[in-house]
Amino acid sequence: MTWKLGIIGGSGLYAIDGLEDARWVAVETPWGAPSDEILTGRLHGVEVAFLPRHGRGHRLAPGELNVRANIDALKRLGCTDVLAVSAVGSLNETLAPGDFVVVDQFIDRTKGRAGSFFGSGLVAHVPMADPVCPRLSGLAGDAVAASGGRLHRGATYLAMEGPAFSTRAESRLHQAWGCDLVGMTAMPEAKLAREAELPYALLAMVTDYDCWHDGADVDMADIMAVMQGNAALARASITSLCASLPARRAPSPIDTVLDAAIMTAPEVRDPVLLAKNAAILRRWLAR
Repeated sequence: MTWKLGIIGGSGLYAIDGLEDARWVAVETPWGAPSDEILTGRLHGVEVAFLPRHGRGHRLAPGELNVRANIDALKRLGCTDVLAVSAVGSLNETLAPGDFVVVDQFIDRTKGRAGSFFGSGLVAHVPMADPVCPRLSGLAGDAVAASGGRLHRGATYLAMEGPAFSTRAESRLHQAWGCDLVGMTAMPEAKLAREAELPYALLAMVTDYDCWHDGADVDMADIMAVMQGNAALARASITSLCASLPARRAPSPIDTVLDAAIMTAPEVRDPVLLAKNAAILRRWLAR
C-alpha cells in the first residue's frame, strides 16, 4: 500500500515550498461541510491532503468544528493516515513555549460535540487505550528532531471545551490529574480518526504555560508570536516526514479496527446510517 497523508492544522502549514500539483478540492460529506476545501498535492512523492482545521482565516471556533465532516472528507480522498498539528498550553514546566511534543494520551473534557460516526441502529465500540499510532507518531517526532525542533515524546493532552481559556483553579486541577498539555481540538478528532480506521498522530506546538505558571494570564499576543515563530519549523517537519516515509506502507492494526468493533446484528442495522457511513465502512462492507 502507498501512503496518502492527511494533515490537519493551522493556516500556516499548507504554505509549503515544494508542494507539487497543488490544488484546492471541495469535498461533500453526508455530515455536512468540512472546515474548508482541502489542499492536495505531492511532497517528495507522497500524496498529501491539507485541511485547515479552523478554515482559512481561522473562521471557526473549536466547539463549532464539524469534525465528523473533516475526518470523513479525508477518508473519502483516500488518506491512509492523519497527522494533526495543534497549538497547546503547557501544564508541565519542562515543556516550554516553542517546544514540540508528540502526544500519546488524551483526557476528553469537551461537552456536546458529536463524537462518533455510529449510534442507534449501528453501534460500534473502537478501542482507545492507546489513542495514537506509534508508527506515525515516531516518524513525526523524528522529522521534528531532524528539522532542528526541541522535541519531547509522550504527553497527556487534556481536551477542554473552550473557547475561553482555563480558570486558574481548572489549570491547577488539570495538573493534579497528571496532564501535561491543554488544548481545545484533539477530541473528538482522535476518536473519529480511530473509528474511520485512520492511524492518527498529534504534534503539539507549545505556545504558553497556561495560567498556572507564575500567576500570569494567557496572552493571545504571546501565543500568536510563538505560533508564527514555529510555523516554518512545522512546515519543515512535514516536508521531512514525507521524505522519510518508507516507500511501502506496511499494514497497521488500526486499518482493520472495525472488524471487532461493530456490534449491531445485520438484520437490524439502520440502512440510513450505513449509507451515511459509506466512506468509513467501505473496506468493512467489502469484506
